[in-house]
Amino acid sequence: MPAAGTLRFGRLDGRRALLTGGAHGIGAAIAHGFAQAGAKVVIGDLDLAAASSLAGEIGAEAARLDVSNPAMAREIVAQHGPFDILVNNAGIDQHAFFTDTTEQDWARLLSVNLVGVLACTHAVLPAMQATGFGRIINITSEAARLGSKGGAVYSAAKGGVIAFTRSMARENARYRITANAIAPGPIRTPMLEQAVAKGGEKLLQAMTDATLLRRLGEPGEIAAAALFLASDQAAYITGETLGVSGGMGLGG
Repeated sequence: MPAAGTLRFGRLDGRRALLTGGAHGIGAAIAHGFAQAGAKVVIGDLDLAAASSLAGEIGAEAARLDVSNPAMAREIVAQHGPFDILVNNAGIDQHAFFTDTTEQDWARLLSVNLVGVLACTHAVLPAMQATGFGRIINITSEAARLGSKGGAVYSAAKGGVIAFTRSMARENARYRITANAIAPGPIRTPMLEQAVAKGGEKLLQAMTDATLLRRLGEPGEIAAAALFLASDQAAYITGETLGVSGGMGLGG
């Protein structure tokens, strides 16, 4: 850790970052922010065309990645790694009451939102441990802490991400690897738009009213938090979940 006077605020120069689900929404905003901060970014996404297009814009690399497939995660690390920073951002949701879901729905939601985090972290950790440095940033959700009406399985998976983050912080502190999570509230993304298309304007109003600031968040606001947690300024922060949700869940 450099002395306080030598810190370069907001810079990731020389760092190599793997970003999952990086082609759209929050992931794309993080990719932009990391690239502007000097990181060498690899955008992993199922939508390779969109990932490649974004990579061309920001001077990054793109790779097709299904996070629920551990073999694909290992292949990306072998081809593009090692990585100093991992952002587990890939996620999916399904707006439905729990009794209307099926075992296949459970498996799909858990495989992407929880198993995908395990798989990608498992793939990058050995090299981080060998070099004695790493930043693991997991994108969870305020739904993990508050519960989500119509999103029980999603909430359960994201709650698992918080518990996993804490475990990684405990196991890897001796390697100077930090592990933290970001819990967004309602953010203006394609995923939210899909939920609103199904749930209608009343759902959108309910999500907005659940925040103290009475507005939706923007992807760039999550990217700013991720950039901070990836930076030297966050070297003494680990095992935490940072809410970026406009005060969601505080009432009022």
